[in-house]
Amino acid sequence: MLKKSIRKILYFYIMLNPSNRGLNMPASPIRKLVPFAEEAKKKGIKVHHMNIGQPDIETPPSILQAVKDTKIKVLAYSHSAGNESYRKKLGRYYKKLGLDIAPDQIMITSGGSEGIVFGMMACLDPGDELIVPEPFYANYNGFAVMAGIEIVPITSNIETGFALPPIADFEKVITPKTKGILICNPNNPTGYLYSKEEMKSLEEICLKHQLFLFSDEAYREFCYEGIATSAMELSKIQDQVIIFDTISKRYSACGARIGAFITKNKEVYNAAMKFAQARLSPPGLAQILAEAALDLPDNYFDIPKAAYQSRRDLLVKRLNQMEGVLCPNPGGAFYVIAKLPIDDGDRFCQWLLESFDYKNETVMLAPASGFYNTNGLGKNEVRLAYVINNEEIDRAMDCLEESLKVYPGKTT
Repeated sequence: MLKKSIRKILYFYIMLNPSNRGLNMPASPIRKLVPFAEEAKKKGIKVHHMNIGQPDIETPPSILQAVKDTKIKVLAYSHSAGNESYRKKLGRYYKKLGLDIAPDQIMITSGGSEGIVFGMMACLDPGDELIVPEPFYANYNGFAVMAGIEIVPITSNIETGFALPPIADFEKVITPKTKGILICNPNNPTGYLYSKEEMKSLEEICLKHQLFLFSDEAYREFCYEGIATSAMELSKIQDQVIIFDTISKRYSACGARIGAFITKNKEVYNAAMKFAQARLSPPGLAQILAEAALDLPDNYFDIPKAAYQSRRDLLVKRLNQMEGVLCPNPGGAFYVIAKLPIDDGDRFCQWLLESFDYKNETVMLAPASGFYNTNGLGKNEVRLAYVINNEEIDRAMDCLEESLKVYPGKTT
């Protein structure tokens, strides 16, 4: 693996060359409708944003103050792995969760996104395959393009609430090129919370086929029934687990761009470190902010978690009261996927912004087709992020309910 890392670094820079960049990069299903929303706003229409996971929960003032109070005279590079003081505090944070993770097993990254790219590049060669249950976070596709790897989808479906597909489905697609499985728990975009039993089944298949298990744990604190089982709790495959983490949603600090790449596998860590060194260091001031967040009281999450749960309950209730709409009740994160009586989610979401308003308001959603890799799936589904308050959710659902009565492409 280490011998391959130099070739991968060269590949990394080739992919970043302007002459190659973007040739196969998919458009974001979350952001591609932004121009239509901007046009709607110019017309004076209020747009309720449920298309993107940008929390409206206030960023803790104390962590912003920590940056303001810093006495740094020269904002220098940090260690490529991130500030040691922050990594030590993170180790203590994980210990509270029952996870034995040492500071030298943690690498601070520029958002969780960079950690995912590092993981793909450190563990897979161009052309290798990574199994991902779909629907999945759309940017995994972009990261896979950057790494030159292939995502192989395994379909979960709305009728089962997006539960983990049967292990037999995984077995069917494993080839000599398969190097790992990637999950997000709790899940974005479905909000599904994988059970301990489902995590154990993933452990067994990774053990059997010697696969890496990549676990995106960005929404760990936001579980409403039960708790999230970390992949690092799977004792049989400790050296095969790579965790991706971030402060973005946890502390409502998306703009800080601070994440973490975590593994107990020294060979994988050392390979990822070469990519970290190539990009020099993670953001300096944002590391100070992130470290201060670990000084927040243990009960800090009680209020935001209660707010999200209340929003979830309202949103799911309103959606399922609409004729022809199906929305499972998610166990975590702050997203739902709903099936609507529409012909095409992409067309419908654009129509909401271009051609519809109710009382001079409309709602912006994310078409779910962009979260599937299999062509044709998710065509009549949308993702909604409950990152706006209950009053706004009610008004947004009023818009959606009325829109479904007049949408030209409504189905029965």
